[in-house]
Amino acid sequence: MVGTSEKPERMMSERRAFWGRKWKRLDVVKASMFLFVHFLCLLAPFHFNRRALRLALAVYTVGGLGITVSYHRNLAHRSYKLPKWLEYFFAYCGLLALQGDPIDWVSIHRYHHQFTDSDRDPHSPIEGFWFSHILWLFDAAYVVQKCGRRSNVEDLKRQWFYRFLQRTVIFHILGFGVLLYSWGGFPFLAWGMGIGIVLEHHVTCLINSLCHVWGNRAWKTNDTSRNVWWLSVFSFGESWHNNHHAFESSARQGLEWWQVDISWYIIRFLETVGLATDVKLPSQAQLRRMALVR
Repeated sequence: MVGTSEKPERMMSERRAFWGRKWKRLDVVKASMFLFVHFLCLLAPFHFNRRALRLALAVYTVGGLGITVSYHRNLAHRSYKLPKWLEYFFAYCGLLALQGDPIDWVSIHRYHHQFTDSDRDPHSPIEGFWFSHILWLFDAAYVVQKCGRRSNVEDLKRQWFYRFLQRTVIFHILGFGVLLYSWGGFPFLAWGMGIGIVLEHHVTCLINSLCHVWGNRAWKTNDTSRNVWWLSVFSFGESWHNNHHAFESSARQGLEWWQVDISWYIIRFLETVGLATDVKLPSQAQLRRMALVR
């Protein structure tokens, strides 16, 4: 009986290892793409021009806002509603950030909030900084073992557009690369799909890793979430992470006037012109209940 209690822990440790485990095809594809875009970054300085730099900034911004405004606040937390044509457009922008299709991304994020800082957290900081930052991406079987199948995104699975993106995501990524190359040659590929994508990818990963180990806390949450002020501009407001875990459904994460939250400014503009509706914000009662005693 002693052996049976130790076996699950040993099995999970083995699955978590980078080497000495079975790599699924999805893991190989993700790791190959990860290495490819980082390899492009190494070549980018040798193919620099101003147009390529501007393209990298554009890719970083469009993909990053697609993740924050669409994948995260609109789809994962339903913090506000959009007309379907605009919802799908923003979601496609998120797809170009090369962080997966909406169904996969949203499922992982919902599990993160459901099991934050526990053994079932898909990118738990308790398993180490680098695991929560990037390594969890390359072991799909381990995530399924901890969280289960994608049973928490039935709202997205019912929509043809998200099923289509899930089935064809690799073709969109390849098409994006071909478009960049045909548009501006190798400099556009290296700076757009290399620098632009890699910077945005690691900024998103820092929310999973850094924002659970370093920073300030303003709210009483039962987890390790932290606010990291200097990351807020680069993450379009996502690094007010303690704020977010305190009020998950809030469309605004920079709750103070001085907390930069570019994603919220966009959502607020869409609300002003009548495109965003049912915009959720924490009530005064919720703010009082969650506030830390100073």
